[in-house]
Amino acid sequence: MTKFPIFIFLLISLMSCSVKKKTAALSPTSSFSVAQTELILLADESTPMRVFKIDNRSDSLLLRKQSLDVKADPNDPVLQNFIGRLYSTVRDSISLGVGIAAPQVGILRNIIWVQRFDKPDFPFEAYLNPKILQYTEKKQDCPEGCLSIPNQRGVTKTRAYAILIEYDRPDGSHHIEMVEDFTAVIFQHEIDHLSGILFLDLLGEEIGD
Repeated sequence: MTKFPIFIFLLISLMSCSVKKKTAALSPTSSFSVAQTELILLADESTPMRVFKIDNRSDSLLLRKQSLDVKADPNDPVLQNFIGRLYSTVRDSISLGVGIAAPQVGILRNIIWVQRFDKPDFPFEAYLNPKILQYTEKKQDCPEGCLSIPNQRGVTKTRAYAILIEYDRPDGSHHIEMVEDFTAVIFQHEIDHLSGILFLDLLGEEIGD
């Protein structure tokens, strides 16, 4: 007789905890949905994530979607874990890219990593909510590839030589700076991903011209 009420109490308590967790994940202060949070927290920041590829239909559909801004909160453990996992992905021996964007691992949020060839020792740096404010009229030819586009490369001819960019850093600081040359190409490539644009689209435009 006494065991049944205790069982009901425990069941209600577990359901309540589950609801609270989901509500917290979907609160206005959260940068990620419940599904995104679960995916991010499957492993720690040292563990790479699966790179989405255009030769997979469901992957390709996601890669064509628009991403959303995030709150640059250094105290958000989910955000910081994701930034770490995104870095581990671009530096994984399978990938070894010079940049990566969050949609490439299935997270539609405005977060990228870029290798800064314009700085000493060529460091990788994370950028949140990056936006290009201005493009120079001067263009540059650049051979490009993409972690999400296996075994294909091409030379784009419409990338601006220099761009003025605005972004947040993981520590919550906000910046505006001018970036030039090959590093500017990496920024343009990764920021395109946030709008569902792939470098192959630019090749199509150039062929059309």
